[in-house]
Amino acid sequence: MKWLDRQSTVKGSRLDRAVTYCQNQRPYMMTYLEDARCSLSNNISENSIRPVTCGRKNWLFSDTTVGANASMIVYSLIEMAKANGINPLKYLEYILDARPDKEMTDEELEKLSPWNDEVKKACQNNSEQNA
Repeated sequence: MKWLDRQSTVKGSRLDRAVTYCQNQRPYMMTYLEDARCSLSNNISENSIRPVTCGRKNWLFSDTTVGANASMIVYSLIEMAKANGINPLKYLEYILDARPDKEMTDEELEKLSPWNDEVKKACQNNSEQNA
């Protein structure tokens, strides 16, 4: 930041605008120095929503709202599985084998959630099974 403060630029030039922008963003950029968990890149977030954004284009051609809702449910299940570190395909198979329905209690549905320890054990990735 000291280097940035020492810059003398031609007023209104592209470099001047870039330096001014950086100086204005200083409080936000300092967060990355204060907390090592912060990432300078949002690639992880962008990649995690890619299936939804690709799906959104496909939903334009969904014949019914019910079909579009079904697609969103499947995408949500897949992303929840990924977020909880389990194999999405195995999780979908696990859910389909359990055949959840509207009559199930919240406790029964909780047992099918991707954060449930039994579900995690049943649906773990192959590399974790071999470890």
